[in-house]
Amino acid sequence: MPSPTPGRTVLYRLSDHDAQVINQRRADYATSAKSTHTGFVGHVGNEAVEGAIYPAVIVRVWDHEPAVNLAVHLDGNDTYWATSRREGDDVGQWAWPEVK
Repeated sequence: MPSPTPGRTVLYRLSDHDAQVINQRRADYATSAKSTHTGFVGHVGNEAVEGAIYPAVIVRVWDHEPAVNLAVHLDGNDTYWATSRREGDDVGQWAWPEVK
């Protein structure tokens, strides 16, 4: 397997906590949004659910532990910042994409 390095694309599996945070941000925006024509971009997108897999870019590799920070690209106009995540097949973990 390749080594995790900044800029590499991996697949991240949302945990229940991740989904709750994402959906709350989107709900907060939906209930408080006002058209101000300022260029502000709110959090909107399809519902996030535990186990859903999204592409993510590695933005930092921690030297002291086998963990990375990820910018997860969601099914919407926003991203999710997943910090100190380990490689694996469980929720809250990332994996290398399958090469076909």
